[in-house]
Amino acid sequence: MSEVTREQVDALLKTVQEKYLEQDLLASNMVKDVDIKGDTVFVRIVQGYPSGEYREELSAEVKAVLEADAGISKAEITVEQNVTAHVVQKALKRITGIKNIIAVASGKGGVGKSTTSVNIALALVADGATVGMLDADIYGPSQPRMLGLSGQPESKDGKTLEPMVNYDIKAMSIGFLVEEDTPMIWRGPMVTQALEQLLNDTNWGDLDYLIVDLPPGTGDTQLTLSQKIPVSGAVIVTTPQDIALLDARKGLKMFEKVEVPVLGVVENMSIHICSECGHAEHIFGEGGGKRMADEADVDYLGALPLDYTICQQADEGKPTVVAEPDSKNTELYKDISRRMAAKLAGQGKDYSTKFPNIVIQNT
Repeated sequence: MSEVTREQVDALLKTVQEKYLEQDLLASNMVKDVDIKGDTVFVRIVQGYPSGEYREELSAEVKAVLEADAGISKAEITVEQNVTAHVVQKALKRITGIKNIIAVASGKGGVGKSTTSVNIALALVADGATVGMLDADIYGPSQPRMLGLSGQPESKDGKTLEPMVNYDIKAMSIGFLVEEDTPMIWRGPMVTQALEQLLNDTNWGDLDYLIVDLPPGTGDTQLTLSQKIPVSGAVIVTTPQDIALLDARKGLKMFEKVEVPVLGVVENMSIHICSECGHAEHIFGEGGGKRMADEADVDYLGALPLDYTICQQADEGKPTVVAEPDSKNTELYKDISRRMAAKLAGQGKDYSTKFPNIVIQNT
């Protein structure tokens, strides 16, 4: 029997397509080690994003492909994840401890952006990431209720706040600091200052991702985020409805202008399945989010149904991903979060913390 070569193994690995990066394993640069001992092959794969049970699926696929080769009697595959920090806007520096800040935005209200944000965050946690949630909607904070959190955050030093925690998500919101029915009658500068304080004065600790649930529109809060907060990427949530798509395009163009990469588009309330008869109906139109993504040349991350249980679960403080972890809807959220994180993993990495500081002294 001829000896197994590295070229032979590489050729086989090239035939395996990584589901979320949509590249073969060699092109995606995820194969970190290949060790050949006789007719046994050891392969170590490192994914740059959390993928949960897909790690086992990928491992099994690679093992099957290698062991199908007549020269390889056994293949041992390990698939690991390593979330790294990615570049932010040129004039800004990353916040210590937070690897990546991802903004979730919409052009208009009522498209389910906050519900999508919290379920994406919970999907990242389920897949093995450390995650924070910043509720940037000062006028209408909804994350305290959706995360089932109440009360006020502690301050151990009288200057900074400890995040509230539930479902392994560290959260901060103006909703923790005021009564739920108290209106925030603030002008723009006060709102932007509050947003900066909520971000910078919270002891987030080490996070792979901080998800920022933005208010709808392209106003002061969005501009503050894009100019003063180091963001690695943004996600646009829309419905298929023409009026929602019109406003979503404005949000997408705003991020492009301020050099924040758009990781993709999520189409919410895409289809309604009748609970009585199972009839499927596109109440708000069909395929609008996909067309918008194609026109803007950004990724289409996926579609979510118009489902009463998703809304009900969020209102009750137990969103779908934790309420029904094995449901079809949870699988959709996980699929979207993996596509989003994989897209970010393919972008430029931030090596600023790797370089030493050079200090010139007079001696």
